[in-house]
Amino acid sequence: MTDATVQHASGRGIWGWMFFDWAAQPFFTVVTTFIFGPYFVSRLSSDPATGQAVWGYGLAAAGFVIAILSPVLGSIADQTGPRKPWIAFFAAVKIISLCTLWFAAPGSNLWFVVLAFSLASVAAEFSTVFNDSMMPRLVPKAQIGRISNVAWGLGYLGGMIALIFVVALLAGSPETGKTIVGATPLFGLDPAQGEDARATGPLSALWYFVFILPMFLWTPDAKRGMPVGPAVREGLAELKATLGEVRKRAGIFRFLVARMIYQDGVNALLSLGGAFAAAMFGWSITEIGVYGIILNVVAIFGCWVAARLDTGLGSKAVVMVSLVLLALATVGIVSTGPGFTLFALPLSGTDSGGLFGTAAEKAYIVYGLLIGVAFGPVQASSRSYMARSVTPEESGRYFGIYALAGRATSFAAPFLVATVTALSGSPRLGMAVIILFLGAGLWILAGTPYPADKKR
Repeated sequence: MTDATVQHASGRGIWGWMFFDWAAQPFFTVVTTFIFGPYFVSRLSSDPATGQAVWGYGLAAAGFVIAILSPVLGSIADQTGPRKPWIAFFAAVKIISLCTLWFAAPGSNLWFVVLAFSLASVAAEFSTVFNDSMMPRLVPKAQIGRISNVAWGLGYLGGMIALIFVVALLAGSPETGKTIVGATPLFGLDPAQGEDARATGPLSALWYFVFILPMFLWTPDAKRGMPVGPAVREGLAELKATLGEVRKRAGIFRFLVARMIYQDGVNALLSLGGAFAAAMFGWSITEIGVYGIILNVVAIFGCWVAARLDTGLGSKAVVMVSLVLLALATVGIVSTGPGFTLFALPLSGTDSGGLFGTAAEKAYIVYGLLIGVAFGPVQASSRSYMARSVTPEESGRYFGIYALAGRATSFAAPFLVATVTALSGSPRLGMAVIILFLGAGLWILAGTPYPADKKR
């Protein structure tokens, strides 16, 4: 089906679709990366190495489930037609799981907490598969890169607002009981019991529930197809055929392999980077939150610039530049510690007081800015790369395989980070594994055609 025969969405429908990213991002920002994840590693567990290992294994387990089921669900969705019922089901799972995180008080069973988090992660990713597969029907292919990056930037704006709310009004110092603006935490939350971090689960659930409504109300969905029973049988058969077909579409196959590898590194960097900083420098929730705000501000700018570059230079160029920046940033953060950076460059260890008081912490912030610039565009332009390479009719199954490529080995990077950390006792050595994934993915992508399917 060509652009001429696809009925594209209205402006309100496109904004409804883009608001999905706005709704979904606080989970990744305040729960996974900057608030709850660091709380789990640095305070809920007995020591940072154990916390990083358990958290990594939880991410690996979620990634394994996502990798196995995403392409199956994508193929079934192509047969049933509408995506919204699937998104609604997984939204319910995500919301319930996030609310459960409130009970992750000090002394809680680590594996129970990780189970609740992993269920939320699985539901979040499955919802994203169905949301992404709607994109080829919404706008002409020439505009896909723009709306993908704008939606991703909108997501980071939503994540930043949620993070500012947590840091300014919920996250109190365990010593003083006050937030960064000198206020008592809302709702009487007790920082000493980790209630400020635990509250991010229900907060993200409420945010998600409210802000996915525009997508349900305004964004057009595919027409109804088969009933679920026959659709499952047909979808599984189609998936088998698609897996055989994709190997014959050499460009798409190469792109998917490249993304499978580099997205593994990106996921591990985003999931573990905040916890790594918290453990290394002893950052409080307030400091981690401010660090997250800085990264999100830069990420919004990065997505805005990438939206223009994607249209002018193409998705491939944006992805490759982003991967180079992420690799450089990872080298920077793993080479930095109290009193040094770049492995051997000494820095003053004197703490000037206040936030990020040492020179090493300031160096870490600089490397974090590179992550902020790149981690939005690498994902948004990968999504538009794929959307430009398939037709609307095959978008569900191919975005399911796209999710598979992003998750097929997604347990590998967290697993290797966790295992190297556990065996060596060094979180820094564990995090260095991420560089290998980013570099290998970049190398494979360099030889991939753009768009990935040369026939289109």
